[in-house]
Formats: sequence, C-alpha cells, structure tokens
Amino acid sequence: MINKVATVFIWLLAIFVIAIFIFILSDIVIQGMGHISWEYLSQPPSDAGRAGGIAPIIVSTVWIVLSAVIFSAPFGLATAILLSEFTRQENSLSHWVEKCLDLLASIPSIVFGLFGNAFFSLFLGLGFSILSGGLTLACMVLPIFIRTTTEGLRAVPDDYRYSAAALGMTRYAALIHLIIPAAMPAIIAGLMLGIGRAMAETAALIFTSGYVDRMPDSVFDSGRALSIHIYDLSMNVAGGDSKAYAAALVLIVMLLVINSLAIRLTTHWQKNRIINHEIIF
Repeated sequence: MINKVATVFIWLLAIFVIAIFIFILSDIVIQGMGHISWEYLSQPPSDAGRAGGIAPIIVSTVWIVLSAVIFSAPFGLATAILLSEFTRQENSLSHWVEKCLDLLASIPSIVFGLFGNAFFSLFLGLGFSILSGGLTLACMVLPIFIRTTTEGLRAVPDDYRYSAAALGMTRYAALIHLIIPAAMPAIIAGLMLGIGRAMAETAALIFTSGYVDRMPDSVFDSGRALSIHIYDLSMNVAGGDSKAYAAALVLIVMLLVINSLAIRLTTHWQKNRIINHEIIF
C-alpha cells in the first residue's frame, strides 16, 4: 500500500509539473505565434519595438552567448579536470574550491551585472559591449558548468583509469581518449544548463551589454539581448506585450534548437567512436 501511494504521489507531482509547463508554453505560443513572420525575424525594430522585427537583437543574443561559451568552456573544463583528476575529493583545496563554486552559483545575477560593469566595462575599458556582456555571462556559467562537469568526470569508473595505466597510457592520453569522452554527456549537460541561463539572463546584461537595438558590427559594439528586449517591451513600452510574447517564443525556440543540436551531435559523436573502436578491435 505504501509503494502504491508513493507511486501515485510521484506521478501526480510529475503531471503537475508538466501541466504548468504546458500552460506557460501554450500561453506564449497562442499570444506570440500570430506575430512571427519572416519580416519579424529579418527586420530591425521600430517604434520602440512595437513595430518592425528583432533581427539585430537575435544577432546580438547569439554573439553574447557565443562569447560566454568560448570563454567559459575551456576554463571550466580545465578546472573540472583539476578537481576530479589531480586533487582528492577530501583535499582542502578541492573542498574550498567547490564551496566557492556553490556560493557563486547561488549569487543573484544582478551582482554579477554590477561586477561585470565595474570590471569589464569600466576597469578594462570595454564599455557597454557584447564582449563585456559575454564575459559577465561566462562568469555566471562557470560555477554550474564546473560542478556538473566535475561530477560527470568523477562518475567515470576507475576501471578506465586502471586499464589505461596497465596499457602504458599517460594520464593526459587517458583523459583525452577515455575519460573525457565517457563524461561527455555530463559535460554537454552542464554547458547546456549554462547556455540556458545565459540566454535567459536580463539583470546582468543591462549593466554590461546595454540597450542598443541596432545591428552590431563587432563584439565591441553595444547590443540588446532577447531577454532585455522582452523585459523592455513588457515593462517600459505601452502596447508592447504582444511583441514581448513573440520575442519570448523566439527565445524558447532558439533554446530548443540549441539543446536538440547538442544532443544530436553528442549522440552522433559517441556512435562514431563506438564504431571506430569496433573496427579497430
């Protein structure tokens, strides 16, 4: 009886969460679908966003996210490898680094925005720019990415490491050819979580990338992200709610496309590795 009650309770919770998601998504689709068109996706905004499209805003968003990923991925992966492969989990250094990462992951985004404005925009002289916003988002992505990647690397069985050592492989060769490929799903998951947070961020970008809605010429130009555009339309522009729904729908579709591509590329890459290993052996 206890098992049946627990099973029903878990199913009810799952259905409740799915129902909330479907309600929010259906509301955005119903309100925003009627405004989606090729002109909306290819033209610049006009009349404070009430007319025109969001082409410069999509470009700015992509550049900001790419900047964040380019700067966070190598540093995050290197730190995760250090924590999982070159320090013991009970080591004081590893312990304090992980505590600091957990603390950084819980800091409000507006604090990152103030830090990005003070350090990247003012101290480094980048001003309100796409690069400044991307670097600020990289700082936000790093804690989540490092912790997820670290746990993924630690979850790889030690048999991989022992087998590599028995075959005479160096530690770095084992990392590149065995451990990192085995942990790739966790690495991709951490990166996708970071990208999702970066694309949906508003507070940090207001202080770093700016409000400018024209087409950027380089990463040193100011650019408005989709999240800021949605906030501006819904809060500061009278009659902008319908366009805000359309921009929100575009943002959700972009997130779904990025996640789907990442999953497909990871699956295809792992299948190719398995086929290549079977051919070799």
